[in-house]
Amino acid sequence: METFQLSLLIVIFLFFALMMFFRKIPALIALPLMAFFISLAGGINFNDIIKYVIGEGSVKLFQAYTIAMFGSMLSVMMQKTGVAEAFIKKGAELSGDNPWIISIIMLFLIISLFTTLGGLGAIIMVATIVLPIMSSVGVGPMTSVGIFLFGLSIGGLLNVGNWAVYISVMGLKVDEIRPFAMLMLFTSVIAAIIFITIQLYKDGQDIKFKKIIINSSLIIFISLILYNVYTNYLSTDTQKLIENLLSDFGLAIKFIIIFGIILLFLAAFVRIIFQKNVSQNPHWISFFSPFIPLFLILLYDVNFIAAFILGLLFAFLSTYKKGSLNIFIRSCFEGGGVVMPAVALMFGIGMLLVAIMGPGIELKQYPNGWPVLNLIKPLMFKIVPTNAFSYVLTFTLAAPLALYRGPLNVWGMGYGLAAVFLASGMNPGAVMGLLLAVGQIQGISDPTNTHNVWLANEMRVDVQKVLWTTLPYTWMLAFVGLIISAIMFL
Repeated sequence: METFQLSLLIVIFLFFALMMFFRKIPALIALPLMAFFISLAGGINFNDIIKYVIGEGSVKLFQAYTIAMFGSMLSVMMQKTGVAEAFIKKGAELSGDNPWIISIIMLFLIISLFTTLGGLGAIIMVATIVLPIMSSVGVGPMTSVGIFLFGLSIGGLLNVGNWAVYISVMGLKVDEIRPFAMLMLFTSVIAAIIFITIQLYKDGQDIKFKKIIINSSLIIFISLILYNVYTNYLSTDTQKLIENLLSDFGLAIKFIIIFGIILLFLAAFVRIIFQKNVSQNPHWISFFSPFIPLFLILLYDVNFIAAFILGLLFAFLSTYKKGSLNIFIRSCFEGGGVVMPAVALMFGIGMLLVAIMGPGIELKQYPNGWPVLNLIKPLMFKIVPTNAFSYVLTFTLAAPLALYRGPLNVWGMGYGLAAVFLASGMNPGAVMGLLLAVGQIQGISDPTNTHNVWLANEMRVDVQKVLWTTLPYTWMLAFVGLIISAIMFL
């Protein structure tokens, strides 16, 4: 019976995943259906499917879509007041006319920010700044989305907060994680540069391949030298001194920025009170509207929604003129409407998460745990590889199972499977390498990521097309990462 149920689960998963992959059924419909039939095949009774999978699943990602709504309000406000258009023009003037250079700069900016940032709120905030700049120099919508996703995922490789699970669950040390993460970083940057170059060529940009190869090699070479010097040649005391200086510098920057934000609000009030003939064009201080929430989130850990509200308030004050209150109200209403396609998709993603992982509470009707998860675990025991070759081959072929909240998705049941692999005797480093390598497919290509959904919605591209466009790069990246992991840990 269990074998039949497991086979049925796999068939259901593959059927709906392929229907979405080939765009036969929209994800908006396919994800709730997948969640329903997986629950049914897994032995969940109908009442629990309605109550937990559909009922609680639809609100599981409430924080994500609430943040998305407030972020969208600010985005619409900037468009209606003319700030976005003026910002794009200024960005184009300052950034020059080389889309490749601008794309690389934006990539490294995003990487650096998301080594510490996380969450949909921060993504929306950074995107409202970098996406218009890339658009202003002729970078296509799909290319812009891909650049952002690559930067986001690469930054996550160096986000020490993401390493906590490997340290606490797998017993690894930072010194064991860092070398692999750095190698994945350099590999991912190369993949991102290749993606940018090919996509810009498809966008119709004049690409000088020889110059790009030289510039790319220089970027990678300098990065390797700096990292090598820092880790191998500087003494521990010198490294600590550098870190302390950076920490002190960071405190000074925090003080300056919060003082600057206060001055900006005061300047907005002064402008309203003393400037009688308010210009129809946005005042220069209004350009700080998207930066204020970003700095509050990045430096001061302000609640995302509170930061967005302050951004909205500043946008309203800094662009104030007759009729501004009506614009503000319309922006709030339309902002929610603009993001509704993404919100509706998040309902289905939440349902699928609950269908696979359970509602997160113990239920007396399932004393042994959530049935769907229990059915999948034994299968994972059987596919645990025994040598480096089978490790690379098995998980390269299985890498797409990181998509659509599949078994290798770290935000699905990936960490649960990590425990299974560890119990089977697999080297903890190899488990970590597997999750980080295959995680690039999930982080960049997965249409069920809330950030993929929001970015695709913002740039008016199909989230499934984002998968099609990025998957060749991320699958190859996973393959290379698994080879590195096998060499280092097996």
